Amino acid sequence: MVSKTDDIPASVPDCNPVDLAEEAGDGARETSKMHLKKSCDCGHSADSAMVNGDGAHEHTEEAESKQDGTSEVDGGEDSNEQEVIVIQDTGFTVKIQAPGTDSFDLQVSPQEMVQEIHQVLIDREDTCHRTCFSLQLDGNVLDNFADLKSFEGLQEGSLLKVVEEPYTVREARIHVRHIRDLLKSLDPSDAYNGVDCNSLSFLSVFTDGDLGDSGKRKKKGSELEQIDCTPPEHILPGSKDHPLVPLQPQNKDWKPMQCLKVLTMSGWNPPPGNRKMHGDLMYLYIVTVEERHVSVTASTRGFYLNQSTTYTFNPKPANPSFLSHSLVELLSQISPAFKKNFTALQKKRVQRHPFERIATPFQVYSWTAPQVDHAMDCVRAEDAYTSRLGYEEHIPGQTRDWNEELQTTRELPRKNLPERLLRERAIFKVHSDFAAAATRGAMAVIDGNVMAINPGEETRMQMFIWNNIFFSLGFDVRDHYRELGGDAAAHAAPTNDLNGVRAYGAVDVEGLYTLGTVVVDYRGYRVTAQSIIPGILEREQEQSVIYGSIDFGKTVVSHSKYLELLEKTSRPLKVQRHNVLNEKNDAVELCSSVECKGIIGNDGRHYILDLLRTFPPDLNFLPVDGEELPPESKHQGFPRQHRHRLACLRQELIEAFVEHRYLLFMKMAALQLMQQKANKDAKTDLPAITETSTDNSADTSQTQTTASDSSNATDLSSESTSQTDNSASAASQAATASDDDSSKPTTNGVLDSSATRNGECKSPLEDPKSREVVLNACKAVGSISSTSFDIRFNPDIFSPGVRFPDDSADDVQKQKQLLKDAAAFLVSCQVPSLVKDCLDHSALPMDGATFTEALHQRGINVRYLGTVLQFVDKTPAKAQLEHIYRIGITELITRCAKHIFKTYLQGVELSALSAAVSHFLNCFLSSFADAVAHLPPDELVSRRKNRKRRNRVPGGGDNTAWASLTPSELWKNIATEAQSYYHFTIQCESVDQVVEKYNLLKITLLREISIKTGIQILIKEYNFDSRHKPAFTEEDILNIFPVVKHVNPKASDAFHFFQSGQAKVQQGFLKEGCELINEALNLFNNVYGPMHVEICACLRLLARLNYIMGDHPEALSNQQKAVLMSERVLGIEHPNTIQEYMHLALYCFANGQLSTALKLLYRARYLMLMVCGEDHPEMALLDSNIGLVLHGVMEYDLSLRFLENALIINTKYHGPRSLKVALSHHLVARVYESKAEFRSALQHEKEGYTIYKNQMGEGHEKTKESSEYLKYLTQQAVALQRTMNEIYKNGSNASIMPLKFTAPSMASVLEQLNVINGIIFIPLSQKDLENLKAEVQRRQQLQELGKGEEHTEDSPLELEDKIPVD
Repeated sequence: MVSKTDDIPASVPDCNPVDLAEEAGDGARETSKMHLKKSCDCGHSADSAMVNGDGAHEHTEEAESKQDGTSEVDGGEDSNEQEVIVIQDTGFTVKIQAPGTDSFDLQVSPQEMVQEIHQVLIDREDTCHRTCFSLQLDGNVLDNFADLKSFEGLQEGSLLKVVEEPYTVREARIHVRHIRDLLKSLDPSDAYNGVDCNSLSFLSVFTDGDLGDSGKRKKKGSELEQIDCTPPEHILPGSKDHPLVPLQPQNKDWKPMQCLKVLTMSGWNPPPGNRKMHGDLMYLYIVTVEERHVSVTASTRGFYLNQSTTYTFNPKPANPSFLSHSLVELLSQISPAFKKNFTALQKKRVQRHPFERIATPFQVYSWTAPQVDHAMDCVRAEDAYTSRLGYEEHIPGQTRDWNEELQTTRELPRKNLPERLLRERAIFKVHSDFAAAATRGAMAVIDGNVMAINPGEETRMQMFIWNNIFFSLGFDVRDHYRELGGDAAAHAAPTNDLNGVRAYGAVDVEGLYTLGTVVVDYRGYRVTAQSIIPGILEREQEQSVIYGSIDFGKTVVSHSKYLELLEKTSRPLKVQRHNVLNEKNDAVELCSSVECKGIIGNDGRHYILDLLRTFPPDLNFLPVDGEELPPESKHQGFPRQHRHRLACLRQELIEAFVEHRYLLFMKMAALQLMQQKANKDAKTDLPAITETSTDNSADTSQTQTTASDSSNATDLSSESTSQTDNSASAASQAATASDDDSSKPTTNGVLDSSATRNGECKSPLEDPKSREVVLNACKAVGSISSTSFDIRFNPDIFSPGVRFPDDSADDVQKQKQLLKDAAAFLVSCQVPSLVKDCLDHSALPMDGATFTEALHQRGINVRYLGTVLQFVDKTPAKAQLEHIYRIGITELITRCAKHIFKTYLQGVELSALSAAVSHFLNCFLSSFADAVAHLPPDELVSRRKNRKRRNRVPGGGDNTAWASLTPSELWKNIATEAQSYYHFTIQCESVDQVVEKYNLLKITLLREISIKTGIQILIKEYNFDSRHKPAFTEEDILNIFPVVKHVNPKASDAFHFFQSGQAKVQQGFLKEGCELINEALNLFNNVYGPMHVEICACLRLLARLNYIMGDHPEALSNQQKAVLMSERVLGIEHPNTIQEYMHLALYCFANGQLSTALKLLYRARYLMLMVCGEDHPEMALLDSNIGLVLHGVMEYDLSLRFLENALIINTKYHGPRSLKVALSHHLVARVYESKAEFRSALQHEKEGYTIYKNQMGEGHEKTKESSEYLKYLTQQAVALQRTMNEIYKNGSNASIMPLKFTAPSMASVLEQLNVINGIIFIPLSQKDLENLKAEVQRRQQLQELGKGEEHTEDSPLELEDKIPVD
């Protein structure tokens, strides 16, 4: 059974160990019925909600398990009842008695391992200093790795004794390491240095600790006068000041409480033989806060003081020796300061939210850091020089066999849910460990700490092995890529290869293995890290490759087993099986590109590598003599020359293209059939393939392939065609599996390659007329089969050196046409659809990363950035796309700068690194025109000596050419780069001109370039605009981090639950949706551990549901976790984090914590100003939120500043007649009313009324509400005027009617907050609900038909988006 993740402390909230019962056996019989109801309801929200999904969400595990005939959890309509019974295990309580403390109760579950109780004890405040103990029940030691349920007599109320055990060297080291970790548990330096998967989080600074208890602690919320609402000056609308320091506010917990001055290994280690025989394990040297220097022996019995000093060795126990089992007990006796501070420190540690201290799965780096004091730390020092092999989680004394680990986890069984969870968890864990090890190794290689395996060659050709990982540099070694673009191709190949590994890994075919692959960019070098195929180093490559080609298609070999395995990937990856000619002119059959090599390792596994051409070439960037592109491409100036010839289309584009073709195919077939029907009218035996009847023909024709049909199985025509790009890939994988299962010939494939649009068209095909219809439709859309819709690509078309046999000439012609069409589809459909989505704000990128993600989701490569920007520029509604244009320009400029920086850094030797980086940043951002570089003083001396040594480490260039770079030269280069790479013209000679012309912010440019290149800078205020001195000095550059690309393994079952939960919520079944999402959360926790972006999305949705269902405290608690997790996993100023802050502020306000809500909103506004500046549609929402809260606390003038700014931005981005603008007018009017400035209030409300009247008509309730409010305002204005006249006339003895000045009620403010944040509570009758659901479904179908695109981040999550807002 599955229990919690082994390595997280059991005290982590939300990790209820779930016992997932085996699926009911009878499920297997129901499989075929059930699969007609499978869920894909909400395909379109899938990708966007999973923050950064890798393009295709791989739901493949289930595809394979269909072959085993077991049933499958897929969170479909009835999954809960029929397919899986999830039992929350019945936990019980045991008493735990530790030496020297009172016994306490602990809730445990029978599925837990004993080890997890150990974990809890090591984390608890009163027992955290013990590491070497056993748990005993009635005098019997419990085995650490056994489940609790395996012990007789362990039941409710049993007493477990903690018994101290004798130490070994390993245990003593673990103990010292653990004490060191406890001492620095509040110290953020690991997060700043980017080690051990620590990362920053600042939420607690704004919420004063944990939100959960602050509600009880201080009931300040209701007493308004205590709230200080004035935001810092730089946050106010219109402020020109953009400081950097507030990015990392001071966290008072981090002021270190010093417990010890020094704790380090003594120089007397290891103990000599005679002392070993007395039980000495090692010696420590300690300096207490009171300046007492002591030498401590770690022995088998514990720790005691010995009589050694710095220079004399005397291992005899001192008098008194203070022998203690734990180092903490010993130190508490000899140092009062230690005792006091250690206790205080542990209290603070335990109070922190667990999410602030749990390690993240992949390292997150911070681009800013304060000056941190470098403290002495024995463990860190030791880690740096040993590769920590003594005590990692594997067999001591051995390095990990990464390849074996990666491949065995793939081979784990996956027949049912518990097995799949275990498998996915193992895969994920090994992947994240491998990524960490590969990153560490790549840095060691570039820093020159690893010996090359071919040390005689020149540096760029060297290869390395470290910790069982193979490293190679991204240079064109031995002219391998000469034909394809040399070094540029060698630089692009690793990322293409990684995309191939990701794609094949996602299809997950049993028996086909890929290498663990990580691509690391560090200090200007690209390093590829790969796991090693057993035996490959002993053999020559020529002998070992039994499939594919090692010389780009001159010699080609094939192998039947490889063809069989690759055939299974052919449909999901849309790769066509094809023949190529080898050097003897024989036809060789392949099912991949020629570069894809098959090697059988010594372990007997079939490996494929070099997957850089998994996807077909992009003809827009591959000029081929004698080939014409379609007019759509030629219009825009394609084909263009690119740096290399490896440009390929993205998987997302292939999916979208096939989807688009499928709709075309359906339309054509339907049209022709309808004409036929009209001609002979009333032949009833012909179930036509109109879109509507596909559903029915599906049931009759075939059940295996309906693995991923729409769950509603409604007869709505579009339901059968509504799947989005991403769900398509998964579904198609399911289809593949079932095809193999039924072993029917694939030529007669299913109706649709992108997943069984409901079965084959068997029934109609018996009729010759309809067969002809399908044939015509297939021809028209370029299907490879003439009896069914099936599009695949031949990845070798246009590869230099690859020749095809004559008999496949027309097939090759067809393929060439398909490629041209796909290239045209990208520029004529995908780019406009991206721009359209940005116009209607369903895509809302805020910074470079989110913009790139939006491009990638639609299958647009970043090399099209210039094209996208030109398209935006030509759009009539250009003003409403200004934010997109600005983000795009920033991205383009920083990417060009990154390209230049890469080669710039390669020539810098290590001692000059900080000087070189600061010089580059000065040239890039500083207004100081003659930035001069400071050469390190000893430069000239060392250069003369080094002339003779040709072979230096890769990062050891000894030239000083970098120092001669000038700002004008750099900007000239950037403009040239933009022209040659992106075909985009920037006419600017300096940073100030660029900033002026495109309205950019220097701080945003700094953030983007730092994140892209891995620079970490000192956090302080930089004066970019000074003309007298450069902005950066070399002291400001703190570090340079690697930028890492790797595969993100997915939790498929959890993801299904999440999707079906979303679908339920969209249909209005909140309760069921909530249950499914909770279930998804459990499964995500099971696979990923407690920290992951997808868990973050899950928590956000849960919080939103809690809120809508009225459970505000629960919403607050879930959203707090979402914010913490987003800060830790994505970064403290990532756009998603900003949105999480906004949601949290709303829930805080609803819980009456007004000052906290304001602080959070101010924080969000500060971050947004830094990330994208004030001029962004999302800023309008943020400012409306701030304005409303300020209105609620009666800060009317401040409130107006924010609301009026929101009005300006809304008017700009949504058009002056939009309903959002009407709402903005209304909010401003309400504040003016509270200030009793009725004339202004009336003016704004009239504007709003006019918009409502024009958009909605007189009769609409919004229009009526507005006109009521206008009447009310008019009365108030008249009353006020009367009173004033009275005063003028009668002076002081006027009889004044009391005026009603309305301070807004919290409820009314909250109501408005809900409205602007898109949460509407509508009291509905049953009938309304039915209508609403029907309407929601209808819209979904229209949307999917129309777009085949995803929604943004949040929109699919709430109902009201379906109620017209604009």
